Amino acid sequence: MCGIVAYVGDQQAAPILIKGLKRLEYRGYDSSGIAILDKGKIKIYKKAGKVEAMEKLAMANDHQGTVGIGHTRWATHGEPNDENAHPHFGQNELLALVHNGIIENYSAIKAQLQTKGHVFQSQTDTEVLVHLIEDIYTHEKVSFDEAVRLALNQVHGAFAIVVISRKDPEMLVAARKGSPLVVGVGNNEFLMASDASPIIEYTKSVVYLNDSEMAIIKDRTLSIKTITNEDKPAYVQELDLQLEMIEKGGFEHFMLKEIYEQPRSIFDSMRGRIDSKTGHIHMGGLLEYQYKLMNAKRILVVACGTSWHAGLVAEYLIEDFARIPVEVEYASEFRYRDPVILNDDIVIAISQSGETADTLAAIELAKSKGATVLGVCNVVGSSIPRSTHSGAYTHAGPEIGVASTKAFTAQVTVLAQIALWIGYKKGAISQSTLNQYLYELEQIPSRVERALEANDYIKTIAEQFKDVHNCLYLGRGYAFPVALEGALKLKEISYIHAEGYPAAEMKHGPIALIDENMPVVIIATQNSQYDKVLSNIQEVKARKGRIISIVTEGDIEVKKLSEYVIEVPDTIEAFMPLVATIPLQLLAYHIAVMRGCNVDQPRNLAKSVTVE
Repeated sequence: MCGIVAYVGDQQAAPILIKGLKRLEYRGYDSSGIAILDKGKIKIYKKAGKVEAMEKLAMANDHQGTVGIGHTRWATHGEPNDENAHPHFGQNELLALVHNGIIENYSAIKAQLQTKGHVFQSQTDTEVLVHLIEDIYTHEKVSFDEAVRLALNQVHGAFAIVVISRKDPEMLVAARKGSPLVVGVGNNEFLMASDASPIIEYTKSVVYLNDSEMAIIKDRTLSIKTITNEDKPAYVQELDLQLEMIEKGGFEHFMLKEIYEQPRSIFDSMRGRIDSKTGHIHMGGLLEYQYKLMNAKRILVVACGTSWHAGLVAEYLIEDFARIPVEVEYASEFRYRDPVILNDDIVIAISQSGETADTLAAIELAKSKGATVLGVCNVVGSSIPRSTHSGAYTHAGPEIGVASTKAFTAQVTVLAQIALWIGYKKGAISQSTLNQYLYELEQIPSRVERALEANDYIKTIAEQFKDVHNCLYLGRGYAFPVALEGALKLKEISYIHAEGYPAAEMKHGPIALIDENMPVVIIATQNSQYDKVLSNIQEVKARKGRIISIVTEGDIEVKKLSEYVIEVPDTIEAFMPLVATIPLQLLAYHIAVMRGCNVDQPRNLAKSVTVE
């Protein structure tokens, strides 16, 4: 939930670190800092607030150095202030360290170090770790990298760290366990970062660290070993990422850019996998496990947040197309409630980042019980693809906005293909039915383009509701997860309290909230439960609720009952979430902008949740 960047090479480190932190700021933005190795001293500049505040501090001071580390923070231990910002010094300022994750036993280590005379300047677990490394380095007379390795064998928790030493200029030592870290291999220079976005400008050659691995850069040479001191080869991969993909491209915010990228990201999630003309569907990543999938008695889906909502859509899709029972679980609950997992169960883990801590823990639990675990995620080389037996990438491209938009529709697109693939393989749907569904799926990108044409009208609706305090979202069937996702988007970026409900549940409590001040967003597209939804709208109208309806183009009945109506193109019921969610994303976006909220970096949230 924090962003790490580091550099060693021939260029000045500070500008590279600061630019990298700006690209990583979506991972944490309550404080930031850099440490520069300058003429045998480590100079640290850190500040609460955005990276720009720290940049002003750093640029106002004189420093030269070609080795440095940087960090942008999402607070866990200690409030977001200057003292708790990273990097942190060791006891004698011999070392400086940046850290993403949580050291669970920091309190016991801290108490032990205090008996040795260590004095701490912050409330963080991170400062305890760098003091521990420096204590070992100083008193046990071992090498810099060995001191890091020995210290990491004493800590419990999750971490990605990079450490520099004033005794060892030109050297970087890094390690990871449960938090991502990638090494960029350039021309006589190396970069390290939490993801590839700060690296792509300088090199496309990268090494992804695996759990419990260390990266040691010494004399401009990279070596990899484990925390248990086993040497490993450095497997260099080429990034499939362009610099323009992580820029705003003329849009005011990343979130708006990513909303408008959905016709392309949905298409990319299908590209090479389906062809309605030939009736072909190919899920190459799942072929090895096709018989297990065809014969599965149960599929469990584990995910968090928006990915959990995509999982709810998958429940409908898989049960409809493949006739296999599906249970959707919050990964954070799944890992702690001693779930019943059978060795013939299939577990599908969904995550945009591929680094979600709770989902990774759920994967390990499922594997320990003998289940086959498949991953659906966006980030190539992330932890979940490496932890699961198999799976499928969404190919949505980088998503910088913290509130997920194109990741949701890409996940649903991939999950729809998986459901169709299993259903066809096991004979639950015929070839002709498959052809029809594939044709409809291929039309979704153009239908999303048409849904985006309502943007200006949605902006006028946002103007009417930007000052409300509460909002209710209702939907039935496939529209229920869409209602949940719409409510989450509004909560995340506008800070308006919103709740999503199955429309039929409204009478079992939420109806008490409805009055002339309550906006009620109802997904009322044409589907098998359309008449039931009409009745629910009548109930809201009778209580003077302000109705905003999402309807199929050409709808007449819902228009008569609604204050505002947003039309979306028609599609089959199973794929309706892919078009109906678009106006809800735009509505949340415009309301948040009108309220003066930072839509790309909403308060208290981070893009990649790598701690519990």
